[in-house]
Amino acid sequence: MIVRNFYLKVAPIAVVILFASSAIAATPKAQLQETMERVMAVARTFRSQSDFENNKERLKQIILPRFDFTEMARRSLGSHWSGLNGRETEFVSAFVQFAEASYMNTIGSYRGEKMIYGREQVDQNFAEVETRVVNSRGDGADVIYKLHLVGPEWKVYDIIIDQVSLISNYRSQFSRILQTASMNELMRRLREKGTQD
Repeated sequence: MIVRNFYLKVAPIAVVILFASSAIAATPKAQLQETMERVMAVARTFRSQSDFENNKERLKQIILPRFDFTEMARRSLGSHWSGLNGRETEFVSAFVQFAEASYMNTIGSYRGEKMIYGREQVDQNFAEVETRVVNSRGDGADVIYKLHLVGPEWKVYDIIIDQVSLISNYRSQFSRILQTASMNELMRRLREKGTQD
């Protein structure tokens, strides 16, 4: 009877602790940090360019689920998105190739930098997580990750590096290209950049 009473008293507390830990683990900062720490753990093993090449697929499996490439593509294309007329999937595919290659090249140039996690701001389904990337000399760059909630996951849709938005940068580039070239040409260029080493 005493044992049963003990369990009846402890069980509700355990449930509260369990849900509290899940809520803490589900914060944008916690989810982003978990992904980035896994990426850094792999990157710390690099001793040569071939180490990086051999781990590309492993890195993609860690990184890609944390990014919402469809949202990134839509925001990068801006007002031109509505002109895709059913070719959204094709554009997203070309954009993923381009963005993935760009991000992988950044990881390939990893030289022992550390990531410091700062403030997190959440406004309903949107969040910003402030970080600072610091090299071995102590020099650093401020990086803000903008995320939104997709189901239970916080996914990155923009990265601001030293106050410059990656998405705004892409939007400017794409708009300039589309002033003189077709959407087919833009997608061709994105794929081409995505296959360059």
